[in-house]
Amino acid sequence: MRRWPVSSSALRSVGYDLRSWTLEVEFVSGEVYRYFDVEPLDVDALLAADSMGAYLNEEIKPNYDYVHVDPLAPPRFRRRR
Repeated sequence: MRRWPVSSSALRSVGYDLRSWTLEVEFVSGEVYRYFDVEPLDVDALLAADSMGAYLNEEIKPNYDYVHVDPLAPPRFRRRR
């Protein structure tokens, strides 16, 4: 998925596939996570947030299924609580 750079102290880049509602986030550490069935309004809110990292942790991570994307390891899937 193509990602675009963002101005954030926690996130390096963000990508979104409108057809599948898949959000992909790259952290400044280089770690990449893919979030599933993310509504477009939540993506807009993430990109407009004063703190993208805080918004991701408070609104996206607890509400959407996600997987850690690592090209060298099998994917780990985590369901929201």
